[in-house]
Amino acid sequence: MTVEEILAKLVSFPVLGGQSNLELIHWIKKFIEDFGIPTTLVPNEEGTKASLHCRIGPPVDGGVILSGHTDVVPVEGQAWNTDPFVLTDKGDGKLYGRGSCDMKGFVACCLAALPAMTKANLKTPIYFAFSYDEEIGCLAAPDLIEHIKATYTEKPKKAIIGEPSLMQPVVGQKGIYILDIHVNGSEGHSSRIRQEVSAIHESARLILWLEEKMNQLIKEGESDDRFTPPHSSLHIGQIKGGIAANVIADKARFSLDVRTIPSDDLVQIVDDFRSYCRDLEMEKRKIFPQFAILIEEHHPPVPSLNTADDSDVVRLVQRISGNTKLDAVSYAAEAGQFALGGFESVICGPGSIAQAHRANEFIAKEELEKGVQMLQNLVTELQQ
Repeated sequence: MTVEEILAKLVSFPVLGGQSNLELIHWIKKFIEDFGIPTTLVPNEEGTKASLHCRIGPPVDGGVILSGHTDVVPVEGQAWNTDPFVLTDKGDGKLYGRGSCDMKGFVACCLAALPAMTKANLKTPIYFAFSYDEEIGCLAAPDLIEHIKATYTEKPKKAIIGEPSLMQPVVGQKGIYILDIHVNGSEGHSSRIRQEVSAIHESARLILWLEEKMNQLIKEGESDDRFTPPHSSLHIGQIKGGIAANVIADKARFSLDVRTIPSDDLVQIVDDFRSYCRDLEMEKRKIFPQFAILIEEHHPPVPSLNTADDSDVVRLVQRISGNTKLDAVSYAAEAGQFALGGFESVICGPGSIAQAHRANEFIAKEELEKGVQMLQNLVTELQQ
């Protein structure tokens, strides 16, 4: 199958983040095993989803992991001009479909390069590592990484995460932590604002604290010009509460998105916020004993990536991609998790992140060809 034919098949599986990917992952499993490569599935506890990993080549140290995810974001409410789950060629050099860019394009490149990998006399192995639920918090990667480390007696050294980067090596990514904050106050007539505890007013205090925390980090000089913005961000994306202007709100909720540059401690920032919440609870319970702040995480924190410019994996990716300029990105990906797992990690893949998560998502045919060529170059490198 050509890379375009493989991509068309992958796009046809409408697997959104959080949904079962078993039909898709079993198709990939059969595709790989048809070339004589055994695969291993890493299921979730319920058995409704699974990641996959395999090794191509000899069981020796120093191998390269090629990482991709199998899920995509929703299409509901977007103005698509074509069926998002049918790869469409309009004759303009682009292939349209959900996931074509983010990031089934890279997975298709891996599978298209598999025949060359199996025929080559590899001196160093290549691994595939395909996960689920990346789009809702990079949930599967930690278990997948630990399973890889426990399965193989040899030790892979490097990881290439094929998120769309226009084939440019990315050595830095921000960490991310998304939280829902629920505030429980006391209801009452608005004239009793001093006798009750408004959940909305207290939410406002929390939000102002978070904004001041962001400003404090900036004032302390914590910045990294590789990113836009060049500092950690604490952003409130949603807020709900109250029933009327003259009723003190007993409930409020807001959503917090924390994105940190590598030099900032993601967990410590949230721990500082939790400490402030505890102090506020103690203060307001003097008025209303049931006042409470509940912090609920959407997903565990996703670590940042900060790979050294002169690391072996960077030099490798520069050679095989043909691009020497290095970049950093503000979105989250599994690269930080692979780095935390002990693998030198770089993001590099076909397509542009500007096309991701939007209607009429596409990948340029030229980008797919570059992706396959990079992996063929990797095969050449690892034969030496």
